[in-house]
Amino acid sequence: MNRWRAYMFPFIAILLLLGTVTACGQQATPTTGPEKGGLVVAASIAPLGDFAREVGGNRVQVEVLVPPGASPHTYELTPAQLKLLNRADVLLLNGVGLEFWQDKVLNSLDNPNLRVVILSEGLHIEQAVEEGNVGGNPHLWLDVVNAIIYVTRIRDAFAAADPQGAEVYSQNSARYIEDLKALDREIMLTVAQFPNKKFIAFHPAWIYFARRYGLEQAAVVEETPGQEPSPAQIAHIVEVARSIGAKAIFAEPQFSPKAAQVIAEESGIQVLFLNPLGEPPDYQYIPTMRHNLEQLRKAMGE
Repeated sequence: MNRWRAYMFPFIAILLLLGTVTACGQQATPTTGPEKGGLVVAASIAPLGDFAREVGGNRVQVEVLVPPGASPHTYELTPAQLKLLNRADVLLLNGVGLEFWQDKVLNSLDNPNLRVVILSEGLHIEQAVEEGNVGGNPHLWLDVVNAIIYVTRIRDAFAAADPQGAEVYSQNSARYIEDLKALDREIMLTVAQFPNKKFIAFHPAWIYFARRYGLEQAAVVEETPGQEPSPAQIAHIVEVARSIGAKAIFAEPQFSPKAAQVIAEESGIQVLFLNPLGEPPDYQYIPTMRHNLEQLRKAMGE
């Protein structure tokens, strides 16, 4: 036994010394921030998530809260998502009531270091009427100029949370903003050639897009998302479709197209799809907006 101890004590001493050196090395390494795997960013909807990935690159880990096919107007966060928010560094919200759960969820979190960014704050808000109540229309990102503002605010939030990455965020956002400016010009030039500037939307998501690019939303199928129109409302929309010479009525993938199909059949026109949210998890804002532009061209530009 004594001989065993004589051999083992020096060995244990070496292990302890190595452990001390390793521990000292760990103390010199930051325990938070990008070196530990990047900023953890939660984004309420896919467009905000895409902006975050474009700005953050490989310095951020982005999780989109509203899943594919779901409507942010009705989606409730899961326990797993609440757990995510308790460890996130940044939470990106659109605001204007889109995240109806905002106050309740934020008050329940135990994450004092979470940076909550309301991207629409201070921007001009169009009014929307739902079930007789007037409120703000939250779909600002569909105006590309607003999307550019969102990107700059995300850049600033990331730089505040991760100062070491500020230059990366600045370079990434500058590149992406140039792409967004090109998209804005493309949409403006394309829409300017449409002989018909009036359209029928599924719900009032496209009011900012219409204002920016010189279109007119003549009617909507569902004034309140998820609430199908009455027979009288359907008859009115059919009348509007005929009066403006509509070639199509627009539905959205996040909602049942049944009411739009009824109106299209009564009007003798087709149903096309505009997508304000795209298809996560591979969603990209610019290709999605180009897809929407092509759908509008089919209905209004031929």
